Amino acid sequence: MSNIRKGRLIVVSGPSGSGKGTILSEVLRSPDYVYSVSATTRKPRDGEVHGKHYFFIDKADFEKGIENGGFIEYAEYNDNYYGTPYDFVNKNLSEGKNVILEIEVQGAMQIKKRFADALFIFVTPESRAELSDRLHSRGTEEEEVINRRLAIADREIPASFLYDYIIINERGKQQCAVEDFFSAVRAASLTPKSQYDILKTYF
Repeated sequence: MSNIRKGRLIVVSGPSGSGKGTILSEVLRSPDYVYSVSATTRKPRDGEVHGKHYFFIDKADFEKGIENGGFIEYAEYNDNYYGTPYDFVNKNLSEGKNVILEIEVQGAMQIKKRFADALFIFVTPESRAELSDRLHSRGTEEEEVINRRLAIADREIPASFLYDYIIINERGKQQCAVEDFFSAVRAASLTPKSQYDILKTYF
């Protein structure tokens, strides 16, 4: 019997511009964490690499994967499909790795129904004004796209109360947000349900 403790599935959501990607880049420096590469039908952005940032596939192939049950979750967001492949996640969890899924709220709620042990973390800036400023300061998107992202954020942020933890990623305090992330994972590992496999010999 293997003595490897199974890893935890960690679902991270937050509006575009919340800084969740920057936080996760720090978290993933730890060998205990693995980023789950999602599949998407959107076009790659500058610098994005197939198989590292996303699996970029066309709509027909994505829909075939849906039919074959190849995704833990999938959703349509901003006119594109996004989904989490089963095989990668299951392999790393069984090896004791904490697998991070960075997905939007609709997909997160699918996982919440199916994975009772998953940890849900929502990342957001301190205000809508700050979020708008971050999106504009990128200088990479037209105003119409930014307004659409803000409208999506207006729908998603109320859903943050369905998550286990909310991290407020304030400007200039990124390291605090990273520490909050590790604290949330640590707290989740200390619940009676998480410790059951260790203590069950007492019963």
